Amino acid sequence: MKIAFFGTPQYAVPTLRALVDAGHEVVRVITQPDRPSGRGRRLRPPAVALAARELGLDVRQPKAIRSGPFPRNFRALQLDVGIVVAYGRILPAPILAHPPLGMINGHGSLLPRWRGSAPIERALMAGDAETGVSTMLMDEGLDTGALLLTRATPILPEDDAGSLRARLAELTAALIVETLADLSAIRPRPQPDEGVCHAPPLRREEARIRWEEPAVRCHNRVRAFSERRGCLASFRGEPFKLRRTAPARGEGVPGVVLSVDKRLLIACGQGALEVLEAQLPGRKVRSRRDLINGARIRAGEVFS
Repeated sequence: MKIAFFGTPQYAVPTLRALVDAGHEVVRVITQPDRPSGRGRRLRPPAVALAARELGLDVRQPKAIRSGPFPRNFRALQLDVGIVVAYGRILPAPILAHPPLGMINGHGSLLPRWRGSAPIERALMAGDAETGVSTMLMDEGLDTGALLLTRATPILPEDDAGSLRARLAELTAALIVETLADLSAIRPRPQPDEGVCHAPPLRREEARIRWEEPAVRCHNRVRAFSERRGCLASFRGEPFKLRRTAPARGEGVPGVVLSVDKRLLIACGQGALEVLEAQLPGRKVRSRRDLINGARIRAGEVFS
């Protein structure tokens, strides 16, 4: 098939490579413009742009997709289908209507659960036992198109946003290739009205640990923010970033250190949170033992 591929972050790269490996002709790759990154704020290309150039594909990075030359140039392409994986922009109707076989989106959740831009993080924060990926025919709504195929995968106890994202990226790639192979036989089905929920972008204030919450919920919050340098607490008046944790047994006033013996345990509204890795201001990420010894944390001290 002749394909136009829309995608931006690393999550989309396995799908792009899988399409090429499957023998499809990727006529054009559309990704977002280079963005400033790092301390020097130098412009850096998105992961999809780098992968596409490595594969020798035609790459475009339009600043505008509703106006200017992009809509006209896109409609001039001889395509069979469009593939969209984590592009990061809402595509207008004229773009969606151009490919004869439609625009197919690979989404990182079991739709209609977690429509939106942060399905992986929201599934972790909610404590979901499983998630998965979906392919759908895109319409003008936000992840509301008719479903083609879905594949489920359990959310493992050791999963965080990084590990789950990597697994779902590979699963998305496989499901997109399978969808294209069976496209003529797949009967699109409307998404059910039951079970709809949304996954808006994470907000900075959501990264703050709320010790009055159950330990499991605090832990799930840390898992969700693992790719964003963890969750924030305050210790001795300074920021304390929780990078890796585990729920544990324990009882006490929320925020109070219960133990620094073999484990660093902090009381929550229900149970306790075991700190496995954390970061103090201006320091590297440290393990539990290095934290206890370096910061000389004592039982009875309070995290706020």
